[in-house]
Amino acid sequence: MKGFISGLPKVELHLHIEGTLEPEMLFTIAQKNGVTLPFESIAALRDAYQFNDLQSFLDLYYWGAKVLRTEQDFYDLTFAYLERCHDEHVMHTEIFFDPQSHMQNGVAFATVLNGIDRALQEGKAQWGISSGLILCFLRHLSEASAIETLRQALPYKEKIIAVGLDSSEIGHPPEKFVQVFAMAREAGWPTVAHAGEEGPSENIWRALEDLQVSRIDHGVRCSDDSALVETLRQRYVPLTVCPLSNVKLQVFDDLSQHNIMQLVEQGLCITINSDDPAYLGGYMTANMLAVAETFDVSKAEMARFTERAITASFLPEEEKDVLRARLAQYLAHQFHPII
Repeated sequence: MKGFISGLPKVELHLHIEGTLEPEMLFTIAQKNGVTLPFESIAALRDAYQFNDLQSFLDLYYWGAKVLRTEQDFYDLTFAYLERCHDEHVMHTEIFFDPQSHMQNGVAFATVLNGIDRALQEGKAQWGISSGLILCFLRHLSEASAIETLRQALPYKEKIIAVGLDSSEIGHPPEKFVQVFAMAREAGWPTVAHAGEEGPSENIWRALEDLQVSRIDHGVRCSDDSALVETLRQRYVPLTVCPLSNVKLQVFDDLSQHNIMQLVEQGLCITINSDDPAYLGGYMTANMLAVAETFDVSKAEMARFTERAITASFLPEEEKDVLRARLAQYLAHQFHPII
C-alpha cells in the first residue's frame, strides 16, 4: 500500500500556501529580511507545533507569515511546495492564499500574487503540474476588508480561479460575508468556504445557501445533521477533508475516530488534502497513507479519492479528462483486474 500510494497520481484541493512554510525556510527568510524571531532554533519552533484548537494554530500561522515580505519570498515558498508535489505525484493543486494577512504587514497585493503565480507557471513548465489560485478572505476580519481585497484582486482576475473563506470559524459565520461573495460571483468566480471544521453544521448550510459555494472545505461536522448529509449527497457537493489536520487540531482525538470513510460510504464526494502540512502533520502522501492504514482501505478505494478530486476541481472538462487518463494509466499498470 505504501508503494501504491506513493506513486498514485494525486489532486489536492485544500492547501494553504502559507501553511507550507517549513521551519528551515522560515528561519532563512526571517534572517534575510531582518525579522526577529521569538524562537532560538528550528527545533524550538517545531516544539511549538502543539495545538489545542484551530485558534492556537492560527496564532502561530499568522506569526510565521510575517517573515514573508518580497515577491521572491512568495516564489520560493510556492516553488518548494511544488517540488514536494512533483516528488509525491500531485498532478494538479488548487492553492489558497491569504492576501489580507500580508497586506496587514505592509506587503502589496501584487507582490504576493506575482510571486506565487510565477512559481506556479514554473511548476507547470518544469513538471507539468497544473494549478489554480484561490483567494481567501480572513473571516476574523470585517466584510469591508474583504470587499477591499476583492477590488484589489479584480485586475488579476485571470490568475485567480475562485474565492474562498478561511481563518477562525467560531464566532464568524458565513452569513457575515454574503455581500462580498455575491460580488465575487458577479465577477465570475466560483466560491468555496471553510465550514463545519470546528464550527457547527449550520455553518455548512449557510455556506451552501447564503454564499452559494461550489465546495465545502473540511465539512466534517455535517454528520451532526442527517438532512444536511442527504443534501450534500444529492447535490454531490465536494468536501475537501484534511485528516491529519483534523487530528492535530483536535477536531478528532484520534484518526480512528474520523468520519471520512463513513461519509464516503454515505455517497458524498470526499477528497483527501493536506491543509497546512508544515504545521499539521504531513503532505498528500502522508494523509492518504494514514487513511489507508487506519481504516484498512483498498487500493481501488484510495484511487477513487483521486477520481473524486479530479471531478471536484475547477479545471475545464477536457483537462480533467487528461488527468483521468493519467490515473487510469497508472492503475492499469498496477492491476488491470481490479479497476
